[in-house]
Amino acid sequence: MMQKPVLFMLLFAGFVLLLFLIMQPFEVFQFRSQIAMLFPKGAIAIKERNLLFIVQGIMLLVIIPVYILTFIFSWKYRAHNAKAKYDPDLVDNRIAEYIWWGVPLVFTIIICVLAGVKTYELDPFKPLVSDKKPMKIQVVALQWKWLFIYPEEKIATVNFVQFPEQTPIDFEITADAPMNSFWIPDLGGQIYAMPKMKTKLHLIADKTGEFRGASANLSGEGFAGMHFIAKASSDEEYQQWLQSARGAAKTLHLSEYETLALPSKNNAPEVYQLQEERLFDQIMDRYTKRDSRIGISALTQPKSQFLNHVWYICIHNHKDEYVRQTDSECFYP
Repeated sequence: MMQKPVLFMLLFAGFVLLLFLIMQPFEVFQFRSQIAMLFPKGAIAIKERNLLFIVQGIMLLVIIPVYILTFIFSWKYRAHNAKAKYDPDLVDNRIAEYIWWGVPLVFTIIICVLAGVKTYELDPFKPLVSDKKPMKIQVVALQWKWLFIYPEEKIATVNFVQFPEQTPIDFEITADAPMNSFWIPDLGGQIYAMPKMKTKLHLIADKTGEFRGASANLSGEGFAGMHFIAKASSDEEYQQWLQSARGAAKTLHLSEYETLALPSKNNAPEVYQLQEERLFDQIMDRYTKRDSRIGISALTQPKSQFLNHVWYICIHNHKDEYVRQTDSECFYP
């Protein structure tokens, strides 16, 4: 009589597990448009997705047998099974030890080697091979918005970036605000944007479409609205947009940039004519200039929150120091 409850519990647990396994593929398919990492639109993102699948497949070679053996042992070695053999010395069985230590070790080594090879292959600083000329776009993370600079096209945009499909994009990334992270999930992985540092990210879109770009690093109260649109279009559509952008009513020069760099939330996309061709370099220079003392206005917060004090980044002879100072001790650029 005691065998039935054990059997029923095993059958119920197996049914629940099977139900979850069946539901997950349908759930993924139903929400596939919202799961960019599993249904990417760029060559780099596809390779990263495939690496994820391979690693998960290897891990399942361990997980699935463990689940199966759990059910088998639970039934075979139940308390009222008189036919089950009790062998307390099995714990020292060398064959068993080799299996449950050796097999996971081999799989771990395979995953480590695979991860190492793919890390070099998918290096974000590594240019992409293509028969098309790469396109340079400079990215500046501000509070709480993204500035995109097209140095060759002499335009700039806020919270919107457009580029032709099947064209390698060379993103040069920095920040004029607290550290952030630039991410377009449909096209590839994230990379950090930090003051005083220029990072690179090479991506390519395999097809046209609008993709969601976002900040992948918590950066304050405006973080939730710090997203942008990345649009991949045909060459003809891109050229039309480029001509329209060059005739934009707004112009971006250094003084206008200082206003743009002030903290603001939920900014709508904007397009500018670029007047300062070296704007990206000037943003970098303010952090690397020797013997300078620069307060970053974009990092300020309402004084009432800090008892009439403000947090700044001050640069003293190439050494970054986070200090709490008054307005007279650290000034705006």
